[in-house]
Amino acid sequence: MGCLSVLFNLIWILTGGWVTALGFLIVGVICHVTIVGIPIGRQAFKMASLTLAPFGKEIVYGGGAPSVAANVVWLLLGGWWSALCYLIEGAIYCVTVVGIPFGLQLFKMAKLTLWPFGAEVR
Repeated sequence: MGCLSVLFNLIWILTGGWVTALGFLIVGVICHVTIVGIPIGRQAFKMASLTLAPFGKEIVYGGGAPSVAANVVWLLLGGWWSALCYLIEGAIYCVTVVGIPFGLQLFKMAKLTLWPFGAEVR
């Protein structure tokens, strides 16, 4: 990770990225309390990892048919709402030149929250 990524991640964390990451972390822990919620909890931990420090990370998609089925259920249960919020926020950030790098990271998060099963954050 380059110096610019470290700087942008530091700015991201200080301006509220830690709050979103903490929210996803809490959701992940709550979901792990039940056996049925473990797959959703794993996705919440994945999102917490990305929302804590998104710069310099990439998302690799794969997984096959089981992931597609899980993603459709996720999408219907509310994944679209989270992705829509990230898209709107990203568009607002992209209005200014200074906000474009942050808006692009929000678009990356929107894609992950829309289709998290089968994705890997690297």
